[in-house]
Amino acid sequence: MTTHHEILEAALARITAGYVFPERTAAVETAIRRRLAEGAYDGLDGPGLCERVTADLQEVCPDKHLRLLWSEEPQSMDEEPEELARARFAAYAREQNYGVRRVEQLDGNIGYLDLRMIAPAELGGPAIAAAMQLLAGTAALVVDLRQCRGGSPEGVQLWCSHFFPGDEVHLNDIYERATDSTRQYWTLGHLAAPRYLDRPVAVLTSDVTFSGGEELAYNLQVLERAVLVGETTGGGAHPTARIAVAPHVTVTVPSARSINPVTGTNWEGVGVRPDVAVPADQALEAALKHLRGQLG
Repeated sequence: MTTHHEILEAALARITAGYVFPERTAAVETAIRRRLAEGAYDGLDGPGLCERVTADLQEVCPDKHLRLLWSEEPQSMDEEPEELARARFAAYAREQNYGVRRVEQLDGNIGYLDLRMIAPAELGGPAIAAAMQLLAGTAALVVDLRQCRGGSPEGVQLWCSHFFPGDEVHLNDIYERATDSTRQYWTLGHLAAPRYLDRPVAVLTSDVTFSGGEELAYNLQVLERAVLVGETTGGGAHPTARIAVAPHVTVTVPSARSINPVTGTNWEGVGVRPDVAVPADQALEAALKHLRGQLG
């Protein structure tokens, strides 16, 4: 059985080696080792250890992607072959319909898209195109991200591209520590479905909206392409690696960070703030009122 000490040593090694802000890792290591020496983790079961350590990590380094996660099912400690990992994720994405939960035409010819995850473009492309084709004739659009917990930067790029003309809109940059390089994301020049231009768009958010879902909302808000309605989002802007450090414990290590080309920053720790702040369960009603006012 892996001890708490062994789990924390393995997790700290991964954080030190991979965290996107290397200058912060010494403080993280010092804090966790101090808590370990104080006996703060003595007597905790596995889930309790993960919860307590995550709270301690985020106290010294407020990054919502920096966590220990408990899994009831044991996981292999061997690194999963890349081909197998891709196949497993592809099956998961397919089961989730590539994040597209519902596409509907509401009264007044307002489109409604319920999006629960941001699938990678190479997997979700046909589903994304089908959704946008169905919405092409609507006069306004609601994009519901209230249950969207994240996904792929390339998927965000594809979704965003439908709301801008051509390939000249700079959406986001992602800096990666491992390669010390920055990748730029621009709108795509070719799409398999019509673009959704010159019509009002409202995006629904909640405190559950996270990571890739937040990027989609943030990009559209910053570029003044959509009005955001609902609650401030969860506040996770760092692409993250997941590494098993014990049969039931995974450490998540943010290895990159988003840099918006307009604001020069991102939504890490603060979330994306809505333009129209209402409780999440009232966001659709408020968005429809706003859109109908714009349509006259």
